Amino acid sequence: MFEKTLELIQKYNTIIIHRHSTPDGDAIGSQVGLKFLILDNFPGKKVYVVGDDPVRYSFMDYSTPDIIADELYKNALAIVLDTSAAELISDQRYKTAKETLRIDHHIQNEPITDYEVDDTSYESTCGLITSFAKEQNLRLSPVSAKSLFTGIVTDSGRFRYDATSSRTFELASFLMQVPFETDSIYRNLYSQSYDDVLLRAKFILKIQFTKHNVAYIYTTKEELKSYNRDFFSISRGMVSVMGDIKGVDIWINFTESDKGVIVEVRSTRFNINKIADKYGGGGHEKASGATLKDRETAMAMLEDLDKLIEENL
Repeated sequence: MFEKTLELIQKYNTIIIHRHSTPDGDAIGSQVGLKFLILDNFPGKKVYVVGDDPVRYSFMDYSTPDIIADELYKNALAIVLDTSAAELISDQRYKTAKETLRIDHHIQNEPITDYEVDDTSYESTCGLITSFAKEQNLRLSPVSAKSLFTGIVTDSGRFRYDATSSRTFELASFLMQVPFETDSIYRNLYSQSYDDVLLRAKFILKIQFTKHNVAYIYTTKEELKSYNRDFFSISRGMVSVMGDIKGVDIWINFTESDKGVIVEVRSTRFNINKIADKYGGGGHEKASGATLKDRETAMAMLEDLDKLIEENL
């Protein structure tokens, strides 16, 4: 599966690694993990990671993106990681690279690069990069191993989501043969300040339910400003407050922004990706997202999700 990936990495002296905007642990982890995997095994190459601010995941080593000139793309390979659609890629200059490659585990909307490696059976893109390292017998440094492990942990929901397989544990075990500290990962990922606990409590009190028990939260621009938090902490950060409610199989977080209504939708039982795709979004069968133009469209999407449960009762 990774023969072309290896060939392209060997071919180019300059490699620029992209990922999706508003990154999560898998996006950052795969970027940093691949960067150092290349540097450690192919001496003399110049490897850069680009994108927007890592915000929530700035605690990860080497997560600060590089600032690079446009001309570097002229004779470079651009690698896009963990991204299902072109509009989601942070830094659109990847299009100007000599050649492009995408490595991803999402359900794909369309081909967006010259070469594509995609396998939706993986819990994370970090899992794919780890398989690449394992299959090609590449040396893993502590930085690479820790970054890739972090991405596997976050995208598998601490090994809880049903995308987790025996392979997930095998790859995590493979990474842990390299010495790195796991405590710092979990401490930064899951510890909360008292203010964070209070904020989660406010969002729990905002939960509403449709006729067939789809749980949802809607946050307006005005409410968002009052929380004095970065957008990611509200949009993706608060969808999880609905995830463990008994009898709730689909839950959705709507957050207004200057770009529209940002949607994070999750499910324990149903394929909600087809609904996300209908509204221009995508992701996984049970974890997807979308950007909608207004509240009216958001409520139409909510109605479709409610119908999805009704049809499967």
